[in-house]
Amino acid sequence: MALTVLLCLLWGFNQVAIKLAIADVPPLTQCAIRTALGTLIVLGWMRLRGLPLVAHDGTLVPGLIAGLLFGLEFLLIYRGLLYTTASRAVLFIYLAPFFVVIGARFVLPGDRFNAMQWAGLILSFAGMVLAFGAPAPAVDPRQLLGDLMMVAAAAAWAATTLVIKASALARVSPEKTLLYQLALCVPIVGLGALGFGERITGAPSVLALGSLGYQTLVVSVTFIAWFALVQRFSASRLSAFTFLTPLFGVMAGHLVLSEPLTPGFSLAVLLVAAGLILVNRPR
Repeated sequence: MALTVLLCLLWGFNQVAIKLAIADVPPLTQCAIRTALGTLIVLGWMRLRGLPLVAHDGTLVPGLIAGLLFGLEFLLIYRGLLYTTASRAVLFIYLAPFFVVIGARFVLPGDRFNAMQWAGLILSFAGMVLAFGAPAPAVDPRQLLGDLMMVAAAAAWAATTLVIKASALARVSPEKTLLYQLALCVPIVGLGALGFGERITGAPSVLALGSLGYQTLVVSVTFIAWFALVQRFSASRLSAFTFLTPLFGVMAGHLVLSEPLTPGFSLAVLLVAAGLILVNRPR
């Protein structure tokens, strides 16, 4: 639980890192750079540890599926943000824990929520709504498209978690699981950046380079720890913890970018925490 909270904290600060670099490096280009460099780092780490890159372990097909879903998720998020607001995007993306819990009923029979855990999940989501505001009905067709892209990204995120948990990927090193996803994400978001006309028009600033360094050296590598947790613990309970990530992102925006906190932010944190307690109570 402590490690999961730490990961959510680091991912929350990643939102600020993206904003700090976006003036010099477009978003999909940032994602392509960090995943390409992250791939090289994971390859070097696996070589250092003597972990096999090629083995008859049954991971090729689920690895390719997880990698495609991983790349699709980021492509949908970064492009969808052009059509919908950040607050609406957060709420729709974090439908993912619900998708994981629902999917687990069919592919992970031993990982089912009871009524109290469902109540905790809904309570945590209510905290998210309080922090970001309930989305009003979309009035612009482009905004509706952006919202649907975020829902699809949430489904891709949830499907990635379930594929890892229910396949041979749960029995190999988390480094190999991450490698599949990073390696396939690079061409997906790279081609997306080219297709949508993203360009770096000048030399990135020191701040932008530092932001890319954080995204590469910290955020990309944290997925090793995340996939190790997914292999060992309940996917449904772990997914519920991700509600903390956007709250940490709001806090990071306040501390680093001086963005205002909503009046109900403290109550939102309490609701999310209370929901997580219900989700993780011993049965």
